[in-house]
Amino acid sequence: MTVTFVRHGQSTGNASGLIVGTEPGPPLTDLGHEQADAAAERLSDESFDGVYASSLYRTQQTAEPTAKARGLTVQILPGVAEIPAGTWKGTPESDAFETYLVAPQQWIDGDTSARIPGSISGDEFKARFDGALESVERNGDRNPVIFAHVASIMTWVLMSTDGDNNLFRDQPLRNTGTVVVKGSPTDGWELVKWDAAPAGLPAEEPAT
Repeated sequence: MTVTFVRHGQSTGNASGLIVGTEPGPPLTDLGHEQADAAAERLSDESFDGVYASSLYRTQQTAEPTAKARGLTVQILPGVAEIPAGTWKGTPESDAFETYLVAPQQWIDGDTSARIPGSISGDEFKARFDGALESVERNGDRNPVIFAHVASIMTWVLMSTDGDNNLFRDQPLRNTGTVVVKGSPTDGWELVKWDAAPAGLPAEEPAT
């Protein structure tokens, strides 16, 4: 399988500067919709056989232009939803690397038993995300695109491949940033591409 992950466009939660954590979550801003269209254009040469989004509204809205361009339906994949923020919900995004993302950094570095206060451990997160990709494989898709979230994408990819762990802090995915992996749930995964920049738009959005 070749799996393309795309972070959602700017949401009203991003624009607020606070970490959100409720479902279905905030919608896209006007800029977010522009980014979704730009992402569909950037991906126009890719022959995806499935378009997926998390259970959160902002990923589904971002996925729609890409799915529409191919005559496909956005399929909901709850297992790739954002990592629950626990007690960090409602705190500033600007502090995320010192608060919400401390435990995910520990997971990437090998301590998968670490837990976000009031939320999940690395083992629980990885089992959830792995299960989502197993369901995509069972669907028969071999070149899917999955619209998900900054922490869930970065954390799972760096837990599951030999990618440079420094990417987590040094090149966090901006809205509509893209990561590509190849492999399978059985044989493991290889990081092919990490493009943190947004699709066709300025990169001055919050990093988380």
